[in-house]
Amino acid sequence: MNAFRSLRLRLFLFAFAGVLAALALAGFGLTALFGRHIERRVAQDLDVAIVQIAANLDIGPAGKLRLSAEPSQPRFQQVYGGLYWQVLDETTNERLRSRSLWDFELTPPAFDAPPGESVSARAHGPENQDLLLRERRLTLALRGAQRPVRITLAENEADIRLQQREFARDLVPGLAILGLVLLAGAWLQVGAGLQPFAAIRRGIAEIRTGRRMRLETGVPTELEPLVSEVNTLLDAQDKSILRARDRAADLAHGLRTPLTALAADLQRLRDQDKSDIADDIAVLSTRMHRTIEREIARSRARHARGHSAISIAKIADGISRTLARTPHGESISFMTEGKDIKVLADADDVYDVLGNLMENAARAAETRVRVTVSRDGDTAIIEVADDGANADAEHIATLAARGARQDESRGAGLGLAIVSDVLAAYETAPEFLRSELGGLSVRFRLKASQPDGAEEP
Repeated sequence: MNAFRSLRLRLFLFAFAGVLAALALAGFGLTALFGRHIERRVAQDLDVAIVQIAANLDIGPAGKLRLSAEPSQPRFQQVYGGLYWQVLDETTNERLRSRSLWDFELTPPAFDAPPGESVSARAHGPENQDLLLRERRLTLALRGAQRPVRITLAENEADIRLQQREFARDLVPGLAILGLVLLAGAWLQVGAGLQPFAAIRRGIAEIRTGRRMRLETGVPTELEPLVSEVNTLLDAQDKSILRARDRAADLAHGLRTPLTALAADLQRLRDQDKSDIADDIAVLSTRMHRTIEREIARSRARHARGHSAISIAKIADGISRTLARTPHGESISFMTEGKDIKVLADADDVYDVLGNLMENAARAAETRVRVTVSRDGDTAIIEVADDGANADAEHIATLAARGARQDESRGAGLGLAIVSDVLAAYETAPEFLRSELGGLSVRFRLKASQPDGAEEP
């Protein structure tokens, strides 16, 4: 889960960087577009003023151009106020200009524009102002004469840039709110996008613990190839495991028959008064038998197939009935106490562990062997106890040693080492305690198939 949270955070940080860059570009672009819009609007206003000035041009008594009525904008009257007009009489090279220009003359860049059309340009104005110019060449018919004139209007670009900056300041809060909304959406989108991966992770964890055999195929289309490949891999693994288990079974069958025949040969040796040789061979045969059984148990635990819900009580009852028919179990009372809790395990593994423990307990018991099943959260606790000879601390420590058996003097048995090997595959181990019945108690834990408090099916 922490890995998914870390991945979600990293993806969110990438989204945050992307949103931040997008908002910065959007802010810059919108501000530039607004500046272009202001410039076009200023150009239109200046064109209107050009028309007004052209309509009010006239020739005075001395034959000079004059302006019968100046534009009404107050800034034309404010010295260096940022809004200027100028009229150049191309016949006499005389100029009329607004009061705002005072003693300054506009010198627009040289250009050749068709008569009657306005053109834009930039130039320096009074007090080093950067001006946006609009100029139009006209030929006016005044008092029966044609007078070519150039009417120039200009506005300080600083006023335009000021409006851009004010627009940008007003834009920042809006972009900030938009960014928060986008980041919230990105957080939700990243979480929603990772949910299928989280479901796959949970599915793989359930496959590992045996709660599920395959991943569910109801996933988004983009993840279907991944799920299909994982399920195909699990199919191939199951086939490989099945072959391994079959080879282990074949090995057991192939070796048990010669060992059985060897046991018959041992009896013939004893009948021929060759007990010393028979006993030596019997020790080797017993060791071989234990080694074979132990390695087969290890192989099965190592190559276990998917776990299923196994009832501990049912397996314990079945083993009890089998042991009751054996010579050392005929006089023993077998009891199973506690809830019928199911565990997630391979049935053969549970039979190996419980069978070995109950067989050893039956050998050591005087009258009783008890199997107790209880729950600790999501874990099932299984305990096998007997009422045999008192188990002191030294004896318990000896039993905990790898490969030791409960009673070396009573039959071969498979030994507690096999129990340890099988339980190790489930990441657990046997615990050795003194039993309330007076003998030894061996306890181990397995994963319960249902959460604590859930009803067992």
